[in-house]
Amino acid sequence: MITQSNEPVSIDRERAYAGLMERRLRGAPVAYLTGSREFWSLALRVTPDVLVPRPETELLVDLALRRLPFDQARSVLDLGTGSGAIALAIASERPRSRITGVDVSPAALKIAIQNSRDLGLSRVDWRLGSWFEPVGDERFDMIVANPPYVAATDPALETLAAEPAIALCVGPTGLEALSSIAADAASHLHDYGWLIMEHGSDQAPEVANLLERHGFTSIRSHLDFSGKPRVTLGTVHSPHQEPS
Repeated sequence: MITQSNEPVSIDRERAYAGLMERRLRGAPVAYLTGSREFWSLALRVTPDVLVPRPETELLVDLALRRLPFDQARSVLDLGTGSGAIALAIASERPRSRITGVDVSPAALKIAIQNSRDLGLSRVDWRLGSWFEPVGDERFDMIVANPPYVAATDPALETLAAEPAIALCVGPTGLEALSSIAADAASHLHDYGWLIMEHGSDQAPEVANLLERHGFTSIRSHLDFSGKPRVTLGTVHSPHQEPS
């Protein structure tokens, strides 16, 4: 408006701008209007087919990187990868590691693949399917997940209506996906492997109990930037001291 105040605005551009304002008024996130969102200093393409990456999820990435040596090859499985935010953030920081991203949505996986190409991180292995289904009997050094964890009765769902429901809620309690992942994770981890999951700020005790019930040790919940418990992790058959 300041530098080009004398430039006429075409009817098409005016209509496009009005359309963006209308979508915003209906609750569409700004990231859907611009088509991108920064996560871990990576510019990610986002559409209504994927959840908008949140800053608090960077805590999960940070905790994962602390447990992945820079100079050693490790294998990481990202469940419910969506836009590929977590998988690509780890891939950008640990170039020797083998990263696999899984999502049940073909449309979401298409966005993740495009993001990997745009960022030059094409070595990530993308697979279509539900949770562990696409990886068969494979084992990994680490499993990370930011699954749907919003309860069906949570009023927050109304404000999140523009985002894909399948990425937000899959059951009445919000623990369904977390429980499913925790139940099968140990059989897909190498010894000393880690499971790291994001969850709701009021779900840390339940998630910790899930991990303990399925044989995990060194279980700990970590606070996000607003001081709320947001990520819980645990390891299998671990005699070592857990990193802080």
